[in-house]
Amino acid sequence: MMKTGPGFSTLAVHAGAQPDPTTGARATPIYQTTSFVFNDADHAAALFGLQQFGNIYTRIMNPTQAVLEERIAALEGGTAALATASGHAAQLLVFHAIMSPGDNFVAARQLYGGSVNQFGQAFKSFDWQVRWADCDDPESFEAQIDEKTKAIFIESALPTPAASSSILPRLPKSRAGTGCRSSSTTRRRRPIWCGR
Repeated sequence: MMKTGPGFSTLAVHAGAQPDPTTGARATPIYQTTSFVFNDADHAAALFGLQQFGNIYTRIMNPTQAVLEERIAALEGGTAALATASGHAAQLLVFHAIMSPGDNFVAARQLYGGSVNQFGQAFKSFDWQVRWADCDDPESFEAQIDEKTKAIFIESALPTPAASSSILPRLPKSRAGTGCRSSSTTRRRRPIWCGR
């Protein structure tokens, strides 16, 4: 069977990047800037109003980060990716997108210590409640789900005390009708990343 599209190695080097139109340089530069030039006030208004896509301020996005995100999405076969400075930042973004004050989520007890602290302490200020369940007992997840449950969270990471990726297929099917989502973080490399 003939493979269509670029392979993993080509994507790893070129996905998300275009040669510089001015210099012809192939490698993506590190853009060391905090801000970007607007063509005029209307252009700035369109960018800030999210009517036009483009760079506004480096904390929101910049061309170097955009290439990284597009490359990761291409390598993982995804539609898009979002690079964050830490796992805690990624977790916070996910939960801010799905949680409201008074909501809860079920998390595995077998988590990295920083996640335990973030969920059990820091998230209290948002009025989000974590309910703990045991990866050795998939039914313990279902027992914690109610109408305010927005997610089930596990980590499938090598440094986590008890990597729990094997639980995903065993989670209760009844959660599908509750509006509850499953979320998993990973620090484990996919096989295609190993040996390269």
